[in-house]
Amino acid sequence: MSVAHNSISKGRAPSRSGDLDIRKRAIAVGIGNFMEWFDFAIYGYFAGVIGALFFPSTAAGVSLLSSLAVFAVGFVSRPLGALILGPLGDRLGRRAVLIVTVFGMGICTTIIGLLPPYSAIGIAAPILLIALRFIQGMMVGGEWSSAGIYIVESAPNDRRATAASVITGTAGLAFLFGTFTAALLSSGLTDAQLTAWGWRIPFVISIVMTGVAVFIRRKLGDTPVYEELVKQRALMKLAAPTPAAKRNAFITTYAFSALFGVSLYYFITYANNHLVTAVGLPKSKALWLCSIALVVYCIVNPLIGRLSDAIGRRKLLLFAAAGLTVMAYPIFWMLNSGDTALIVTALLVFGILVAITAVMDVVLLVEVFPASIRSTGAALGHNLALATLAGPGPFIAAALIKATGDPNIPALYLMAVSALCLVVLLVMLPETKDNNISQY
Repeated sequence: MSVAHNSISKGRAPSRSGDLDIRKRAIAVGIGNFMEWFDFAIYGYFAGVIGALFFPSTAAGVSLLSSLAVFAVGFVSRPLGALILGPLGDRLGRRAVLIVTVFGMGICTTIIGLLPPYSAIGIAAPILLIALRFIQGMMVGGEWSSAGIYIVESAPNDRRATAASVITGTAGLAFLFGTFTAALLSSGLTDAQLTAWGWRIPFVISIVMTGVAVFIRRKLGDTPVYEELVKQRALMKLAAPTPAAKRNAFITTYAFSALFGVSLYYFITYANNHLVTAVGLPKSKALWLCSIALVVYCIVNPLIGRLSDAIGRRKLLLFAAAGLTVMAYPIFWMLNSGDTALIVTALLVFGILVAITAVMDVVLLVEVFPASIRSTGAALGHNLALATLAGPGPFIAAALIKATGDPNIPALYLMAVSALCLVVLLVMLPETKDNNISQY
């Protein structure tokens, strides 16, 4: 048994060699995670341009709604990816899934950047775009939970949430870099240039990051917890979890993943589009304001991880669920004011609450499931929540405004989901900080 695994099992600080191994794993997983979420983010940032090119329409708002619907397609396919990649992670190892997901995501992103528009190849353009987004969704369906499981299973007991913040933090950096890239292109190019070829640049260059990420992940070993699981499986010492335990873990996972997913994609994907289409801000200004909030989001992730390692998961997650329920309407009221200071305040409050749900999501995906079904259970629970509630969120928000003309009404969806999740978590979520994640 490795030094790192001894540290994990007994909850001690790792030795120097174990600490270096953990840092190496964190860097390797973080780089791949950054690349994968950058690929996913840039679609959201260029949703308006993509909608006009692949779903042309003279009716106001229809092209944007169509492109956001395709964004949701990437979530519909997540459960399928979870069904395939989750069991793969339990049978062949966490590392195997990480290699497949980063490669598949990168290739699809590059091809999207090379796709001819509707004006060139007609209906084939949106069909190909939908197919590629479907495959991307499958890859992301395995990435988030697998990366989280890998890094948390490699961490000491008293630093599991801090380790989880590597996943959420690098994803935040990817969205930040995506926002910065979109803002830079929007500021430096004319609308005609951006539509003609500018939006394609980040999609095509992702092939370089894909190569780097695959190379790095191939060098990884598997987690100490999984290596011990393999030994126990060979000795036929694994006891199957009870149906009740599986059901409770799944319901709880669905709730905290829905809370995280809906709030994240409101914050990451929808907010900048709302500031442009509903509030009337220039696209470049909206992107820069969102960038400020993303910087704070990235900074607070490791701080939240450390706080959770000290006080636990339950209190923080319930606080975030209550905060999102109460603050949803005030956040949209401030966004819709058009006042820069109020918009930044709204985005900062929103970002901090989302960051809490993000870090708790990753660490809880590991702590609520036994090791033998962790990859499958975490992937399915997480991705079903994102497919059914989070993925359609930006589309629902835009559709609600189009139907009612009220720019504050998207808050109702965020408020309703947050309140429902708060009730479920209040009743069903135990404190898991001291759970033995090596239990099979």
